[in-house]
Amino acid sequence: MHHYFSINYCTNTFIMANSKTKTSASSSGKKIWSFIDGFAGDRVIFMIVLILIMISILAISSSTSLLANQLGTTRSAIIREQFLIVIVGLAVMFMVYYMSPKFFKFISKYGFLVSVVLLSMLVLKVNLPFVKALHINDAYRSLSILGFQLHVYEFVKIFMVMYLGWAVQAYKDDDFAIANSLAKMDHFAFMQSSLAKKIMYIYAPILLVSAMIMVGSVSSTLFIGLIMGATILVGGIRIKELIPVILVGFALVGLAVGAYFASDGKMFERIGTGISRIAKFSSDSEQEVLQYEEGTIEFKEALDKNRQALGAKLAVKEGILPKGPGRSTQKYTVPVIFEDYMFAFIVEEYGLLGALVILLLYGSLLARGSRIVRYCDSIYQKTVIAGLVLLISGQALMHMLINVDLAPMTGQTLPMISHGKSSFLAFSLAFGVILSISRSAEKRLLAAQEEASAALAASRAEEAEGGEEPSSREESRQRVRVLEEGEESVPLSPTDSEAPDDGDGEEDLDE
Repeated sequence: MHHYFSINYCTNTFIMANSKTKTSASSSGKKIWSFIDGFAGDRVIFMIVLILIMISILAISSSTSLLANQLGTTRSAIIREQFLIVIVGLAVMFMVYYMSPKFFKFISKYGFLVSVVLLSMLVLKVNLPFVKALHINDAYRSLSILGFQLHVYEFVKIFMVMYLGWAVQAYKDDDFAIANSLAKMDHFAFMQSSLAKKIMYIYAPILLVSAMIMVGSVSSTLFIGLIMGATILVGGIRIKELIPVILVGFALVGLAVGAYFASDGKMFERIGTGISRIAKFSSDSEQEVLQYEEGTIEFKEALDKNRQALGAKLAVKEGILPKGPGRSTQKYTVPVIFEDYMFAFIVEEYGLLGALVILLLYGSLLARGSRIVRYCDSIYQKTVIAGLVLLISGQALMHMLINVDLAPMTGQTLPMISHGKSSFLAFSLAFGVILSISRSAEKRLLAAQEEASAALAASRAEEAEGGEEPSSREESRQRVRVLEEGEESVPLSPTDSEAPDDGDGEEDLDE
C-alpha cells in the first residue's frame, strides 16, 4: 500500500510539474507572438535584421580560427562573446526603436559636434586615464573608453547622416538659431543669406569631418564623404550646388597629397597606404607572386603581400559549389577573413546560393527603405531613412565588390555580419532609428490604404448605380492609384514650397 501511494504521489507531482511547464511555455509563446503581432515598425526590415544576425553567428563561429590563435583563446569563447554582442545590439536597437522620432530630430543637431569631439581625440592622439587613442594597423581610428574599444568611424558616419537630416530640414524651415542671431549684428549681416547658412551648417561640417577622417583612412574619407553627399542630395540640395563643394574637396585632397610627399610621408601617412592599394589593385597580384621561383625569399614576401587578395579570390572561385559549413580552407590563410573578407568566406562555404541570399537581403533593405521614405511625413525623416539605408547597403556593396576583386581594398566590413563589436553596435543603432521612424510611416501607409479602399469601394458603388460620369470615374481611379502608390513626394528644395508638417500635431523641439 505504501508503494502504491508513493508511486501515485510521484505520478501526480510529475503531471502537475509538466502541466506548469507547458503553461509557462504557452505563456512565453503567447508573449512572443503578441510582441510580433504588435510590432508597429517595418516587419520586413526587422526580419532582415534577424536573418543577418543568424548568418553572422554561423559565419563567425566558423571563420575565426586564426583570430582564436592570435588572441590565445578558443572559438567557443569568441562565439560566446558574439552572442553577448548580439544581445547588447538587440537591446540597443529596441531601446532606440521605442524612442520618438521627434527625440531623434532634437539630438541629431548635436551629431556633428559629437563627431568632431571623437575625431579630435584621434587626431590629437589623446592619452588620458579613461580615454586613449589606439594605434592599430599603423593608424589611429579607435578609442579605448573605460576599456571598451570604440571604432570611431563606424559611429561618426551614422551621427553625420542624422545631423545632415536635421540640417536640411532646418535649412528649409530657416530654423538656424545661431545663424539668425548672428545675422542681427552688423558685422554678421551676411548670415542672412541662404548660401552662408548652407556653408555654415551643411558644407563646412562635411568638409571638416572628411578632412579629420583622412588623417586615419583615405578610403573611409571617400566612402563617408560619398554617403554624406548622397544624404543631402536626398534632402533636396541640388547637384549643381554641390559642384563648388566637390571642387573644394578635391583641392583639400590635393593639398594633403602634396603635404604627404613634401614631408616624405610624415604627414597624412595613410595617403601612402591608399596609393599602394590602388597600385596593387591595378596590378595582377597572382602574376606578381608567380614571377618568383617558389620557395625563394622573394616568393614568400610577394605571397605575404598579396595573401588577402589571392585568398579571397580563391575562396570565391572555389565557392561556385559550396564546401559546406565549417569546411573553408581559406580561413586558415586569409588573416582577416572574418572581417574584411566575410562575403568571400560565405561564398566559399555556402556557394552561389549563399551569395544570392546576401544580395537579396541587402537589396530588400534598399527596396523597403525607399518604400518607407515615400510615407515619411517630414524632410528630416526622409533624409535620415534614405541616408542610413544607403549607408548600410552601400557599405555591403563595396564589401562585396572588394571581395570579388572589383574594387581596391578599403577595410569596409559586411554590415551586421562581419566580426566587430563597434560595427555591430553602430549598425544596431542605425536599424533602431530606421525601425522607429518606420512606425510613423507605417501608420501613414495604413491610413492611405484605408482611404484608397474606401475610395475604390465608393467608385465601384457609383459605377454599379450608373450615376457617375466617365470623367468622374477616371478621376476616382486616378485618386485610388495615387493613394495605393503613396502620396506625392514632398518637395525637397527649400525654394520650392513650404515644409510639410510633422504629422502628429506636436510642436517641434526648439533648437
